[in-house]
Amino acid sequence: MKTRTMILCALFAALTAVGAFFKIPFALAAISLQFLFTAMAGVLLGAGYGALSQAVYVLIGLVGVPIFALGGGFSYIFQPTFGFLLGLIPCAYVIGKLAKRPLTFWRTALSMLAGLAVLYAIGVPYMALIANGYLGKGLTFWQVIRRGMLIYLPGDLLKIVLGSLLCIAITRRMPTMFALPQKKSA
Repeated sequence: MKTRTMILCALFAALTAVGAFFKIPFALAAISLQFLFTAMAGVLLGAGYGALSQAVYVLIGLVGVPIFALGGGFSYIFQPTFGFLLGLIPCAYVIGKLAKRPLTFWRTALSMLAGLAVLYAIGVPYMALIANGYLGKGLTFWQVIRRGMLIYLPGDLLKIVLGSLLCIAITRRMPTMFALPQKKSA
């Protein structure tokens, strides 16, 4: 891996960490900018390196650095929102696989929407498992859908629009910066 690639992966891991602190506490989860930076990592770094940047972010938080919205450490796996953190990794991968050059608004936005679907597909069931199985909250299926997805969907759709526009602007102004060799996937 080249130095520039390592720096860009670290940059997006750091941006995702910073995005965790732009938060508004709400229901069982906090609204943050993590998805925006994850989506941008997938588009700009590609599938492999985008996923790697998010894996670095999650691992740093799990070893105890308080970079998640509610802290850090291995015990964070018992937070209802940890499934969303795990989902950031395949989310970035899917977005990177679907976002092809040259970037267009719709191609980029649809790839981010697919990544968001992956994020929800992992995060919402995990939230239900921890909230009901571990914390004993007794939430119904629809309560989990509402608290874990529906209340955040409008904001996430705005992040998709913003992220798509930012990625297109960045690649137009710095066309060689993000022309990375793609990590081979197994």
